[in-house]
Amino acid sequence: MADNTATVAGVEVSTDHWIDGRRVPSTDRFEDLSPVDGSHLANVAAGGKAEVDLAVNAARRAFPAWAALGPEGRLPVLKAFAEGLRTRAKDLAAVETMDNGSLLAGNVHRVAPRAAQNIEFFADWALTLQGHVIESPEVLNHVRYDPAGVAALITPWNAPLMLTTWKVGPALAAGNTVVVKPPEWAPLTCSLMADIAHAAGLPAGVLNVVQGIGETAGDALVKHADVDRISFTGSTDTAKLIGQAAARSITPMSAELGGKSPFIVCADADLDAAAQTVAGQYMNAGQVCLAGTRIFVEKSIESEFLAKVREAAAHMVVGDPRDPATRVGPLITQEHFDRVAGFVDRAKAAGAEPLWGGSRANFGALYFQPTLFANVDPHSEIAQKEVFGPVLTWQTFETDDEVVQAANGTGYGLAGVLFTRNEARAMRIASQVVAGTLWVNCFFIRDLAAPFGGSRDSGIGREGGSWSFDFYADIKNISVRKGSFNQVGG
Repeated sequence: MADNTATVAGVEVSTDHWIDGRRVPSTDRFEDLSPVDGSHLANVAAGGKAEVDLAVNAARRAFPAWAALGPEGRLPVLKAFAEGLRTRAKDLAAVETMDNGSLLAGNVHRVAPRAAQNIEFFADWALTLQGHVIESPEVLNHVRYDPAGVAALITPWNAPLMLTTWKVGPALAAGNTVVVKPPEWAPLTCSLMADIAHAAGLPAGVLNVVQGIGETAGDALVKHADVDRISFTGSTDTAKLIGQAAARSITPMSAELGGKSPFIVCADADLDAAAQTVAGQYMNAGQVCLAGTRIFVEKSIESEFLAKVREAAAHMVVGDPRDPATRVGPLITQEHFDRVAGFVDRAKAAGAEPLWGGSRANFGALYFQPTLFANVDPHSEIAQKEVFGPVLTWQTFETDDEVVQAANGTGYGLAGVLFTRNEARAMRIASQVVAGTLWVNCFFIRDLAAPFGGSRDSGIGREGGSWSFDFYADIKNISVRKGSFNQVGG
């Protein structure tokens, strides 16, 4: 097979860049391996400054015409794009599973439909932002959401399709053109997405995809002088480097970063539901920034609740993510496996006690056992740093003030989970925990109209609903003195 295409799970995928409405090769290539079985998937074009320049220039040329369409003019194309994603949901799901090891069932029933929803929702939402007028005693303030220009979108490997469309949707709906830099560890569904957008009628240059390594392609993109917005999802350390680049040109930046989220279980909670939800934190092999990895349990129910969690966790079957019985698939690469194993080994050496798990699963090279640590020093590495693997910690508390202080005891502030049947107690605790999202008696439910993002080391800005357009648009106020016109119209 030619080096510029690959067949993954029976689906043909281009491995070249998508720039200005056509496929563009690169001499340099990087190997993409499947975490499922270690198989070779593709040799993917590795872009750098030259390819980034082509893409940004194409996006700049396409911007005036795309912006001039307005929300109504862009709507039919974006609706067709969303429908194309729905039509190819099974292909996208199959490729994503092989590329990043996530569960096939979840990709078919949740991820691929959500990708289509991301495009369609924001296309519709853009219509609601027109005609916004704030009346003052002397003036009428006409608020406009004008397109910002070229947006650089950098996405992570743990959910590349969903998180790329989460950025692409509002950026395009706002009238911007985009350059996507997919994750090098799982780039293939972004390539398919470009083909689907093209088939839907998206004009050349409006959406561009430059593949490559972060230190080359990503670095060139965030430092490009003709980029007007930078949106990044990934690690806090990488965001600091991107922030420095953005600061040089005062380019607005949005960042959704890591987490070390608390999962608080009060004595009055529905313990069965809470235990099942704790076990659910092992989903995607723990490679979820939102996961509630620090379990805080009210002391009076510790033994009872631990037994329930143990039973629930026993059903988190480790195996091939294509098998419907599997609940925990592989870690993404050997490099990442070694990182997770290193956290676990150092925690053991520091005195933390693995109540279960704690080593490689008996299935394949990149599969790690769901793990729970007790006897954890709250100031230790395992309690403070994001592991990004199927590793949880267990601590107890006796008062609400105590658990709030413990929950806020890291540098992160992305999310949190709280189980209690007492509404007043729930709101009191939730209002004091530093987090962009706090789920009460539920987990991982996200309304696209609601704000999403992190505090502290977990991010800058909010996405969702109008918050996405606050970032992807240049918001303008046209303030007109009342009664100052003697002529209406042309």
